Amino acid sequence: MKLLDLTLAAPADNLACDEALLNWGETGDGGEILRFWEPREHFVVVGYANKVEQEVNVPACRARGIPVFRRCSGGGTVLQGPGCLNYALILNIAERPALANISSVNKFVMEQNARALQSALGDPQPAVSVRGHTDLALAGRKVSGNSQRRHKRALLFHGTFLLRMDLALVAECLRMPSRQPDYRQARSHTEFLTNLNLSADRVKTALGEAWKVTGELSSYPDRETSRLAAEKYSTPDWNFRS
Repeated sequence: MKLLDLTLAAPADNLACDEALLNWGETGDGGEILRFWEPREHFVVVGYANKVEQEVNVPACRARGIPVFRRCSGGGTVLQGPGCLNYALILNIAERPALANISSVNKFVMEQNARALQSALGDPQPAVSVRGHTDLALAGRKVSGNSQRRHKRALLFHGTFLLRMDLALVAECLRMPSRQPDYRQARSHTEFLTNLNLSADRVKTALGEAWKVTGELSSYPDRETSRLAAEKYSTPDWNFRS
């Protein structure tokens, strides 16, 4: 597995890059990749099937100049911004029996990431637990949300770690989610989420070791990234589709 530590200039570019890496992996040329990127500005990202008006406090976002985007994978709506660390895994389905179906992927990846995060936190700390299939939690409070998209040969599994995020802003910009894991128990965003208060480098190192990264990626599909950013992720037809 190769490392790509790459934050592009705009939110649309960063979202497009994850899909471009998945498409590259599907061709068999890209190989397995662990990518990191860190948002430089605040923006909302809805899941593939989410309805913007249902999940997002659109007037509040407009008042603050916070744009809304849509990703290519499922899951819920999130606020991105400084204090978040995003990662993306591109995995080869044929080479890993644990990737046979959606449920087994969730179990495999989340358990790996939980061990990595526990290592980054060190002892003594509350145990990192996998909750609601694709959340990581500390003492019952969410610190990481994740989702996946599958193709025939490759899959994308990506998510966010809350390091030092403005959680009050999350509560301002997002409505209560239409779908909630049982362990949330209808808690507000500020009651449900918590920050890890770790450096990005510490989490990156732990994940790199857990996924056995062997070196840096020498190139990435930049043209496909630019095409997807322009034709898809920057368009209202995609971001606000019903």
